[in-house]
Amino acid sequence: MPDIQCLPRHVADLIAAGEVVERPASVAKELLENALDAGATAIVAEVQHGGLTYLRMTDNGCGIAPQQLPTAFLRHATSKLRTAGDLVAIGTLGFRGEALAAISAVSRVDIFTRQTGAQTGASLHLEGGVPGQVEEIGCPEGTTICVRDLFYNTPARMKFMKKDSAEGAAVAGIVQHLALSHPEVSFKLLRDGAEVLHTPGDGQLLSAVYAAMGRDFAMGLQEVRGCGGDVQVSGYVTRPLNGHGTRGRQLFFVNGRFVKSQLLSAALEEAYRNRLLKGKFPGCVLHLTLPEDRVDVNVHPAKTVVKFVSDKTAFDAVYYTVMDALNRAEQPARQEEKPFYRTMTAQEFRQQQKPQPEKPPLGSYTARPAAPARPVHPAEQPALAVRDVAPEPGKAFTAPTARPGVSYHITPPSPAPAAEPQEPAPVREEPPVQETVSLPEQVTLEPPREAPWRIAGEVLRTYIICEDEEENVWLIDKHAAHERVRFDALKAAAEPVMTQTLLEPLAVELPPEDCAAMLEQLPLLERYGFRCEDFGGAVLVREVPGDIDDPAGALEELAEDLRLNRADPDAARDSLLSTMACKSAIKAGMHTDPAELRRLVDRVQSGEIQYCPHGRPVAVKLSKYQVEKMFKRA
Repeated sequence: MPDIQCLPRHVADLIAAGEVVERPASVAKELLENALDAGATAIVAEVQHGGLTYLRMTDNGCGIAPQQLPTAFLRHATSKLRTAGDLVAIGTLGFRGEALAAISAVSRVDIFTRQTGAQTGASLHLEGGVPGQVEEIGCPEGTTICVRDLFYNTPARMKFMKKDSAEGAAVAGIVQHLALSHPEVSFKLLRDGAEVLHTPGDGQLLSAVYAAMGRDFAMGLQEVRGCGGDVQVSGYVTRPLNGHGTRGRQLFFVNGRFVKSQLLSAALEEAYRNRLLKGKFPGCVLHLTLPEDRVDVNVHPAKTVVKFVSDKTAFDAVYYTVMDALNRAEQPARQEEKPFYRTMTAQEFRQQQKPQPEKPPLGSYTARPAAPARPVHPAEQPALAVRDVAPEPGKAFTAPTARPGVSYHITPPSPAPAAEPQEPAPVREEPPVQETVSLPEQVTLEPPREAPWRIAGEVLRTYIICEDEEENVWLIDKHAAHERVRFDALKAAAEPVMTQTLLEPLAVELPPEDCAAMLEQLPLLERYGFRCEDFGGAVLVREVPGDIDDPAGALEELAEDLRLNRADPDAARDSLLSTMACKSAIKAGMHTDPAELRRLVDRVQSGEIQYCPHGRPVAVKLSKYQVEKMFKRA
């Protein structure tokens, strides 16, 4: 066994830095949290090239004493904890005392600080964790830390860094979360010299939401406020009609700390049960405040995961607070109630009643007005046999059976002398005129081919029921089946996708990391019909595929998939195609033509389609034995 020995200080610092400093966003998070713990009310963050070459944080906090500057960069040096008992109730964002030491071990750091009320400040330069001399300098009150050339002495870490746009978006996400967790602090973010975020710091959460997440998201929120046990819940949730395609807009803060919690997300979505469209998720900015000893924040190195002493109390607090707010919003405005019983005269009662239109009795009809008479050509006049009528000579006579408005002039015969009765002359009958009608050519249709299955019908406008020749019953999800058909067609298509240009470009606001992932794949998006461009933290859409009816929802889902699969080009392409197929497929609940259903069943029964692009089964088969067993026949 090799000898056991202590690691050199430099190696130990690099190992510690690997646990704390993962990317430039990790550096920004630690420095911003230190500024907030120092009592800053205004913080400016500046990054260049995603923060890899230059990252500076400036705050107006309490500052650091000159003689304590070298100590601040030692491992486990902190001003936030004193005893082991302090770990039970942590009230600050940072507490381990490893951030500054880890950052300085893998970068070049310059710090300028001046305490409140001091005449001068102090500066210190560190390179690779080795401090220089503390120098007196003139600077504003507060602290400014510049971090340059991150991972310059650990080149193996550089290959894991992403593009500058992705790293810069991650830093923007950190600033956004801290701005929402502390609306009383003004945050400003500059990326490559351009201001991309600036919150007012007026203490109003809605103002911070408006500045950090955009106008469209802020205008679709409603306020919630309540408590359950020792947990107080406040903030904003989206209205049911403003659901989102992903959970990226669900932001939870516990005692001012941004956390990721499946428990809180489940409580939120449970409150929206039967209120949201299928496939949509609620968004929120919710703050939970509870005693510090009722939550443990020291369970994850990134400090984004917390553990509650009572999960049920936290779940119920979020669930009932949100549900009560949604119920109150759905109640109609109360109108002034009128007494049911009141005394009035018959005249007053008649005046209050609105006259109802008289309805014709059952079985009656309203005669239509007669059409105006038109002149009739003599050739069109029918030969009328007038019997038992003796008109006056020289007067016109209107036959009772004649066309309305048409008069016929009848001349009576002159009296003739009586003669012997003769046999009537035979009447010459003319053959009837036969009209010639041109008929279309007769088309011979082949009898339909008998399929080895029979469609019995469709239930819930979602599932097709059919029976095969082996007496099996099939339940087929028409959306999943058509989604797979569309996915295979898009994947095998060689011709370009048909697109439609929007009359007005659509600006889709996305979380910073999702937006960066989307902008990285612009050529891939354009190849499949989405022509997008950067719009200052959002994505501007100018063209979409012709069969996409919800471009914003499709891009929200697509952005999340691209963020998760952007390291693999093939996976990113499949995610794009599956999202397009889902958005253009037949929707559950829609009326579908029987011919379309028959084509889907053909593809399923042939074995060509078994699963949708997301892995869900397309059909379920029930044998005759299983069906009879349900009815106790087997």
